[in-house]
Amino acid sequence: MADLAAGDMAPDFTLPTGGGGEVSLSALRGAPVVVYFYPKDDTSGCTTEARDFTALAEEFKKAGTKVIGVSPDSVKSHDKFAAKHGLNVLLASDEEKSMLSAYGVWKEKSMYGRTYMGVERTTFLIDADGRIAAIWRKVKVAGHAETVLNSARALR
Repeated sequence: MADLAAGDMAPDFTLPTGGGGEVSLSALRGAPVVVYFYPKDDTSGCTTEARDFTALAEEFKKAGTKVIGVSPDSVKSHDKFAAKHGLNVLLASDEEKSMLSAYGVWKEKSMYGRTYMGVERTTFLIDADGRIAAIWRKVKVAGHAETVLNSARALR
């Protein structure tokens, strides 16, 4: 699949979340949505990113923007991760990797000469009409949540 670009319609999804719930993009139409993809629960970069989005959760709410973190980890893993670190962002599970693939973030990666499939840390800002307003690829965590918040505010 070709990489998504700003202006494209964001692929719809329905994924399970903690506490037996689920989230779907189509149900959130009418307000901006941040979808950030991260590789694995409870790893240092992913924990920092989730904490940063949590720290700004009230500001995202004031901007009328929902924040959803997505990884291929199970809902059970997400629940433990959220409880351990006091996270209050919605975490969705894509164990089937169908959404990860639709958004083009399930990619071949390499580390120490070994290649494997994994999540490329990427964030999408989706506008109220379901169009992609901005994309951050190969995200560096430091300061990223604040950058996304500023872009979300600019949509209003």
